[in-house]
Amino acid sequence: MPQILEDQTITEFRDKGVTVLRGVFTDWVETLRSGIDSNMADPDPNARIYKGDNGGGRFFVDYCNWARFDDYKDFIFNSPAAKIGAELMESRQVQLFHEHVLVKEAATGVPTPWHQDAPYYCVSGPKTVSLWIPLDEVPRETTLEFVSGSHKWGKSYRPQRFDGSALNEDDGLEDIPDINGDRDQYEVVGWAVSPGDAIAFDYRTIHGAPANNSASRQRRAFSLRLLGDDARFVRREGIVTSPPFPQVALKHGDRLAGDEFPVLLG
Repeated sequence: MPQILEDQTITEFRDKGVTVLRGVFTDWVETLRSGIDSNMADPDPNARIYKGDNGGGRFFVDYCNWARFDDYKDFIFNSPAAKIGAELMESRQVQLFHEHVLVKEAATGVPTPWHQDAPYYCVSGPKTVSLWIPLDEVPRETTLEFVSGSHKWGKSYRPQRFDGSALNEDDGLEDIPDINGDRDQYEVVGWAVSPGDAIAFDYRTIHGAPANNSASRQRRAFSLRLLGDDARFVRREGIVTSPPFPQVALKHGDRLAGDEFPVLLG
């Protein structure tokens, strides 16, 4: 199969920890919208719904439902997502970690706090990528933002829930810097995106998003978390991970394996 992405895009992902992909999933927008409709009608017990102080729209967050919804399975196994992931990670193998749905309805006064994904997770590996796929028009002022190059800092910051509370109070990690209070000190990047575009980023890249204060525009996004060569399971006693994967019996340091983490390529 010919290469999908330009070399410049792959280099940008490697150097900055984030890049934008235009129109790569245009043919899959309706499939993912249908899947999200089904998911919101039948959420997992672990789904979370946040509401701002102003009592506006909901911020709906759910994950690990791909095996329950045919639209999600269709996208994960039949779209070019795995091939794109392989090119970005420069990896022979691509494995599914999980999917993540994030819907900010109109007038959702709840921002997504600055964070890294990696410290939340029960997996690790030298090659990681999230594909954040908008299913609505997202203007620059409400898009996901990233601190360029932060994946190379060698830092792991304390995970927090999307309401700002710590996931683990005594995890030994430091608080994330106050990006909003000192934006001039960082290269903050973000893009206006359309349905079918994708923003690809390393699990270690710091990112966040403002509240959706639009009175009429919702922001639906489907995020696919992929892993490349030599992915390993991480088990830390007394530490809550998100997603938790309580049914997985792998030991700390085991190669990632099992029905929960299918190999998509390689």
